[in-house]
Amino acid sequence: MASALKNLSDFSTATEIPSAEAFTFGIVVAEWNAEITNALYKGAYNSLIKYGAKEENIYSYPVPGSFELTSGADLLLQTGKFDAVITLGCVIQGETRHFDFICDAVANGVSNVAIKYAKPVIFGVLTTDNQQQALDRAGGKHGNKGDEAAVTAIKMAKLAETLKG
Repeated sequence: MASALKNLSDFSTATEIPSAEAFTFGIVVAEWNAEITNALYKGAYNSLIKYGAKEENIYSYPVPGSFELTSGADLLLQTGKFDAVITLGCVIQGETRHFDFICDAVANGVSNVAIKYAKPVIFGVLTTDNQQQALDRAGGKHGNKGDEAAVTAIKMAKLAETLKG
């Protein structure tokens, strides 16, 4: 398992990360599993700032849970204001199939919103077996998925800008 071997948020071998200065970002954050999602949010926000995003160009919106991330992203993109939207959530496996349905719905929903608007919508949702795995990926030994989501949003916003000519 690759994640057992490294910090997944290490970008030292990545291609250059472009400046985020010219872009406006929306971050939709699930309130469910708040300890994890707040850590993901801090990682995403701090990474956007680190790579040049202006504080006034980062907008954050809470939604009740991960299932609502799709509609949150859709509502943000309806405004025409955002170059990229980051969705942050955490779904932890329980005793029922609820986990499977939510994870599948959110992954497909986020993809569909991105296609609908031809804008980057980034899937920053942890889908873990337990709380410890989530903590490990929200600022723990495997890095912070929020950092990764922010870097992905920057790269995709830059790609979209480049392709527009």
